[in-house]
Amino acid sequence: MYHVVLRGINRQTIFEDEEDKRKFLEVLARYKTKSGIELYAYCLMDNHVHLLVKETEESLSMFMKRLSSSYVYWYNLKYGRCGHLFQERFNSENVESDAYFVTVLRYIHQNPLKAKLVRSVWDSKWTSIHEYVRIVKLADIDRGLRLFSEDRTVARQRFILFMQETNEDQCLDIKEITKVTDDQVRDYLRTMGIISNSMLQQMDREERNVVLAKMKRIKGVSIRQISRVTGISKSVIDRMK
Repeated sequence: MYHVVLRGINRQTIFEDEEDKRKFLEVLARYKTKSGIELYAYCLMDNHVHLLVKETEESLSMFMKRLSSSYVYWYNLKYGRCGHLFQERFNSENVESDAYFVTVLRYIHQNPLKAKLVRSVWDSKWTSIHEYVRIVKLADIDRGLRLFSEDRTVARQRFILFMQETNEDQCLDIKEITKVTDDQVRDYLRTMGIISNSMLQQMDREERNVVLAKMKRIKGVSIRQISRVTGISKSVIDRMK
């Protein structure tokens, strides 16, 4: 059983409009049947997709290849483009326990909410959450609901409450790593008029600390890197707010 994230290459948009999302779900339904994959949850965001699936007759890799290739073929025809749309390899993690299964189930359904795209988890149009409480169209809901109760009415009530809970769930997701080179850090210092390490080190302590605090706020710059570039102790930099 896997939690899968499929994202656009270079973080590009993979769904321009609702027609694109409907097409993806159509393709997902087709290859779910052909591959024998069990699909417990899905969420379509503008530049990535979350799935909770289980391999049965066919490998996850083959299923994902069929799914992505078919959608990309249609997408390229629609928009008059060619080439890749998705990253070469999808990201996935094993889901090995019932406790983690329901955590991933909630995490996927709350993705639009945590991205601040909707006010309520129930406002999400492009997730499988409504299939668990209304009409089933694509998701295999039995396994998930049984983990809440064998009684279907009770299970749905507990599912609804669980999906609405505020939480700090940590699951597989897109983590954008921004790398800043040492030269770029030095260039940043020059924009503040600091042309050498010695100049920074000889500054008044308060002025120096202001500079260090600003450097710490640069996305992708670590304390270790600042220390390496400036020659100032990591413990000193760590104290800067």
